[in-house]
Amino acid sequence: MRSQVPKGLHPLCGRPLITWPALAAQQAAAGTVLVVDSPLRALAPALPEGVRMAVQDEADGTGGAVAAGIAMLDAEGGLDESEPLLVLNGDVPLVSAEVIDELIEAHRASGAAATVVSTMLADPRGYGRVVRDPGGLVQRVVETKREGDATDAEREIREVNTGIFAFAPRALREALPRLGTRNAQGERYLPEVLALLRGDGAPVAAHLIEDERLVLGVNDRAELARVRRIAQDAIHERHMRAGVTIVDPAATVIDADVEIGEDTVIEPFTSIRGATSIGSGCTVRQSYLIDCALEDGVTVGPFAYLRPGTVLRHGAKVGTFVEVKGSDIGAGTKIPHLSYIGDADVGEQSNLGAATITANYDGFDKHRTKVGDRVRTGVDTTLVAPVELGDDAYTGAGSVITDDVPEGALGIAREQQSNVEGYSERRAQSRR
Repeated sequence: MRSQVPKGLHPLCGRPLITWPALAAQQAAAGTVLVVDSPLRALAPALPEGVRMAVQDEADGTGGAVAAGIAMLDAEGGLDESEPLLVLNGDVPLVSAEVIDELIEAHRASGAAATVVSTMLADPRGYGRVVRDPGGLVQRVVETKREGDATDAEREIREVNTGIFAFAPRALREALPRLGTRNAQGERYLPEVLALLRGDGAPVAAHLIEDERLVLGVNDRAELARVRRIAQDAIHERHMRAGVTIVDPAATVIDADVEIGEDTVIEPFTSIRGATSIGSGCTVRQSYLIDCALEDGVTVGPFAYLRPGTVLRHGAKVGTFVEVKGSDIGAGTKIPHLSYIGDADVGEQSNLGAATITANYDGFDKHRTKVGDRVRTGVDTTLVAPVELGDDAYTGAGSVITDDVPEGALGIAREQQSNVEGYSERRAQSRR
């Protein structure tokens, strides 16, 4: 990845890469989901609740990683010898619970000591080839990265190893200590377990996945972008089939954990990120939303920015070039244009005029602004928090409100206007 960030923490549609296969395993009802990490434990913050972590003290390859995981399970008595042990790659994010369930079923049906997930690639260069015997069982997986690794005939094979396996725990436990090292770094490659099992006379099966996209790996940012396109297309399709209109999916970004109700319309050049939830019958136009909540019938944009902690109640409107952060905007309230509302609680059926600003930071602390129901602020009103506007209150245009405005009152805070007669003529004379 050419990055200081561990590969597993690179984001994919709002989730770190490592989160995707971990969630898939949980959705497949795995008894224990375990992630193997380095001693730095950098992946820990990205793990879903209930996922456990083992530490691989030495970077000795995929075989060493699996051995570290088994050692932890053995120490805690958590390895069920009667159930298949699945190995997923943390950089294969699109593997689904359905693929995992199919693998478990195929592994049990085969009676094999190991089952490898394979797929067919039009261009298999760089992948290990799955070599089968006449009966269809796996003889070995042949690497092709170096000259002499495989024969010409083996390089013509299009069926490749995806790095996803199901094992009989006892067979795997007995084979792992016999793994040799493949390079100067002392790495042990898990696929070599298959040849050891075959040498012991144990059958090894392959489960072919037709949709190669589900088992694509990520080794660099170009491959991450390719996987992101696939994941984003799937997210869009899920929402559209649930009754959401996405006018132009190619010009829309929606994260994996976003929720959208039916009959909502998402117009082009909109990004909806994080754990945002949007109700039914809403319209979002050319806007950026992150970690916010919209109830039914809300209208947003164009060119609005809804930051984390924003809640828009039923029928509220946030219009053009409006930024809202950490605020609760009441039902039917309108903020039509050119405003910043931060750390505020706004009641129902209010209207915040153009260029209404909450000055929520005094240089040391953040403070909240409270606006009641049916409040009307004049254009270019600044509300200096902490301050409260009562129900049915008004503010005059151009006011800087520093004190509370009582219910039903008009707050005005500005210099009285004075006009200088003859100013234009006097100014012109001064230039002569």
